[in-house]
Amino acid sequence: MANRRHVFISHHHADDARVTGLTVMLARAGYEIRNSSIRAKPENQRRLDEKRVPERTLKRLLRMKMSWASTVVVLIGKDTHKRPWVNWEINKANELGKRIVGIYERGGTENDIPQAFADYGDALVSWNSANVIDAIEGKDVPFEKPDGSLRQDGDRIPRNGCAA
Repeated sequence: MANRRHVFISHHHADDARVTGLTVMLARAGYEIRNSSIRAKPENQRRLDEKRVPERTLKRLLRMKMSWASTVVVLIGKDTHKRPWVNWEINKANELGKRIVGIYERGGTENDIPQAFADYGDALVSWNSANVIDAIEGKDVPFEKPDGSLRQDGDRIPRNGCAA
C-alpha cells in the first residue's frame, strides 16, 4: 500500500479491540497503519499486572517503540484520562517532538481527554477515517467534539476532576 504510516497508538489496554478496529477502518480507506505500541499477550499482561517488569524497562521499551513512529495517536475512551501510562506516553511524545493526534473512540466524551493531551495535542478528531487520516498526515484540521462537530475557538477542553 502506498499510504503506509508508522504510528504509536497510546491507549488503555482494556481498549485493545479498538486499536484493531482503528487499523481495520483505515485499511478499508486504503491507509495502512504500522503500530509500534505495546499490546500485551495474556501471559505478559499478568507479569505487568503483578509488577514483575521494572518501570524503567517499560519506559525504555516505550521510548524505543515511540521513536520509530512519526505520529503518536491517542485513543480517547471512557477511562483514558485515568491511565497514568497514557499521560506518560503523551508527555514523552511531546519531548520527542512527535505529532500527537487524539481520536475519540465511539462513546468517548470530552471529559475523557487526558491532561497531557489537553496540554500537547496537535489534532483531535472523531472516529471517522477521513478525519483520522487527515490528522495523521499533518493537515491543519480543527479540533472536533466526539460527534464530529467543530470545537469553537473559545471552547476549553473540559476537565472531569478525576485524578485517578
